[in-house]
Amino acid sequence: MLDIKFLRSNPDVVKQNIKNKFQDEKLPLVDEVIELDKRNREIKQEVEALRAEKNKASKEIGAMMAQKKLEEAEALKKKVAESNGRINELSEEEKEDLFERIEQGDLLAREHYIKGNLRLVLSIIQRFSGSNENADDLFQVGCIGLMKAIDNFDRNLNVKFSTYAVPMIIGEVKRYLRDNHSMRVSRSLRDTAYKAINAREVLTKKLNHEPTIDVIAKEIDMKKEDVLFALDAIATPLSLYEPVYQDGGDTLYLMDQVKDKKNKEDSWVESIALKEAMEHLPDREYDIIKMRFFEGKTQTEVADEIAISQAQVSRLEKNALKHMKNHLV
Repeated sequence: MLDIKFLRSNPDVVKQNIKNKFQDEKLPLVDEVIELDKRNREIKQEVEALRAEKNKASKEIGAMMAQKKLEEAEALKKKVAESNGRINELSEEEKEDLFERIEQGDLLAREHYIKGNLRLVLSIIQRFSGSNENADDLFQVGCIGLMKAIDNFDRNLNVKFSTYAVPMIIGEVKRYLRDNHSMRVSRSLRDTAYKAINAREVLTKKLNHEPTIDVIAKEIDMKKEDVLFALDAIATPLSLYEPVYQDGGDTLYLMDQVKDKKNKEDSWVESIALKEAMEHLPDREYDIIKMRFFEGKTQTEVADEIAISQAQVSRLEKNALKHMKNHLV
């Protein structure tokens, strides 16, 4: 077997040794090995260059996304700060007076009441600042929840309006985040997932620790696999350029922690070498190797397809593999 490293540094010595042993018969093979090794090294250099460019681009994109999220968070904070000076809170007397007028169909009173409670909406949507949704969109959805709360509030319940409105606004925002998912999920899956989430919250309070999937599945009387599938279905997808860690100016992105265990560099370099070795085979042997190892056919199936005996296929296959090995070693 040839030592590639020794061949790289001493090609003339290797050629002379092979010439002494095999005369000139194997010298073309040494040249092919040298050329293939050279090409593999060039490919590796190109891969490293492409990888460096990809990392640079991913960091630039990630920085842009992080900057955008920061700007949205700052805009939300600014809106809340501005609201402190622009939005006047309503007194209890004003609220009672306005609600009496709202119940009589006064639209101006309704609008005044909505504007007087916008700070409540802003304080609620700050809880969702970690989501990927635009802050202005969440604010609008929160205002819809506020309007629904005003339209459905009953003063005879003897509760403060904010006590009634907060769950309504939160529910509206959560509903928006659920239905505005980037991946469409069936209603039955969503229902199963939310049932599991509610059960998890109840069990956590009851048991004083996080329940396992088995316990949750038993609580809602469903299979463990169905619960896992439903929870995975509603999980928010993450961008490969999502920052996961930042230390000074060096940001670590999700992409940096993802590894492709199947399509490694060594695998496709070997695939190139294998392809080139197959190109040196005669047509019939090439077809046999392709059908046997790439299409998964048996020797009998190959024999039927190319109209020769199974024994001939076996012999040609062995010869082809030996010939390819000579090109690869």
